[in-house]
Amino acid sequence: QVYLVESGGGLVQAGGSLRLSCAASGSIFSINAMGWYRQAPGKQRELVATINSGGRTNYQDSVKGRFTISRDNAKNTVYLQMNSLKPEDTAVYYCYAEADSWGRGAFFVSWGQGTQVTVSS
Repeated sequence: QVYLVESGGGLVQAGGSLRLSCAASGSIFSINAMGWYRQAPGKQRELVATINSGGRTNYQDSVKGRFTISRDNAKNTVYLQMNSLKPEDTAVYYCYAEADSWGRGAFFVSWGQGTQVTVSS
């Protein structure tokens, strides 16, 4: 079982910054991809950013140049630095990790509980 705990959400004015953190714990042999999705009210969950174990990143177009994803493999933690926030970034942000718990090459995705980010205009 892999557990993900997120932190760092909150209320910020447009143009401000927030940093989200997500720490993975439990039965972890290795983690491949980690990343963030978000879901705004009445909308589907959408990909925000991902990072693989080698540090390769991928971003949704709307956040490129404003958000930066990073990870600390030693701590099994992924971060999302969000700058120049806009009201349309308001959503619940969920982290995920694609982890192998037993070293058998079987990777499963686990999700965090979500953290609210609200950007006021």
